[in-house]
Amino acid sequence: MNILEMMQKSTNSNVIPDYYKSLTIEEMEERVMEIKARLGKRLFIPGHHYQKDEVIKFADATGDSLKLAQISAENKDAEFIAFCGVHFMAETADMLTKEDQFVFLPDMRAGCSMADMADMNQTERCWHVLQETFGDTVLPLTYVNSTAAIKAFVGKNGGATVTSSNARQMLEWAFTQKERILFLPDQHLGRNTAYDMGIPLDQMAVWNPITNAFEYEGNLENVKVILWKGHCSVHENFTPANVEMIRKSKPDMNIIVHPECPFETVELADYAGSTSYIIDTIERAPAGSKWAIGTEMNLVQRIIQQHKDKEIVSLNPHLCACLTMNRIDLPHLLWSLDMIEKGERSQIIKVPAEITKDAVLALNRMLERA
Repeated sequence: MNILEMMQKSTNSNVIPDYYKSLTIEEMEERVMEIKARLGKRLFIPGHHYQKDEVIKFADATGDSLKLAQISAENKDAEFIAFCGVHFMAETADMLTKEDQFVFLPDMRAGCSMADMADMNQTERCWHVLQETFGDTVLPLTYVNSTAAIKAFVGKNGGATVTSSNARQMLEWAFTQKERILFLPDQHLGRNTAYDMGIPLDQMAVWNPITNAFEYEGNLENVKVILWKGHCSVHENFTPANVEMIRKSKPDMNIIVHPECPFETVELADYAGSTSYIIDTIERAPAGSKWAIGTEMNLVQRIIQQHKDKEIVSLNPHLCACLTMNRIDLPHLLWSLDMIEKGERSQIIKVPAEITKDAVLALNRMLERA
């Protein structure tokens, strides 16, 4: 078999057969339930908060990416884990679970644009420049929304992962280790967290991995945080103009946003925090309270349905749901479960052992302090 034929075979194995598109929703739901019943405890389906309702309804657990990976690792009975999320999340689940557990991604095209904004070649080039510029004064941190390879790079160089819930705690720890921080791959979470800690904007430089250069006006010696020029394609679209519109139309409405949103938006909002923080805040809010939420649309719509005693809207009503996350839908879930039951293994996420070793180092440094 030549290279072209191998590539074609790989591509075809990840394209859902037309057959699944011909089934009704009722037929697909019934078949998913039948497979779940037959496999029993051997099957575990984690579902990320941003998934569609048609998928979440079959999830055995819901949560953010790290929580779901940890729950998967705690489940010693599950032989098959059908991870309803995106690629980097399934990677983390694979790294934390046992060797005899298999993590499947129902659609291998379900990636993350933010995670894809930092690859190893770019990171190594950046690190070389940082060492030449600042010497051994920089510690790398990476948001868990990053590839296993980036996590491994961070672990190998003494750093740790962070979540949107513990980013401040991890930055505070990092500054006890080194004078400066390289924050990958989301500049907005890094900037918002550092600023909240009292670090001024003029002590933060942006690193552009495309031009392989700093975006900074001033003396680099003053820089404390180097922000990788990456972002979430969903959260970056919550703008100050969206906040101003809510302030004008509904001045008594609370605005709560995710810290992946741009700095200017976060500064204008009333509250900012992780997905769990947003969910908990709305749950604790009194009946009749009003909220504009700046996060992914599937989650916002679910919160609206769960809290009909409150007035809740999306901060940006014209925003689409996360396109890559939404590649996981009911047909792909059924297709994946069918293949699991038939013993096919074309959708398995498997991280190489050498990457897993260093990536888990980065994860454990965080978990020891979180």
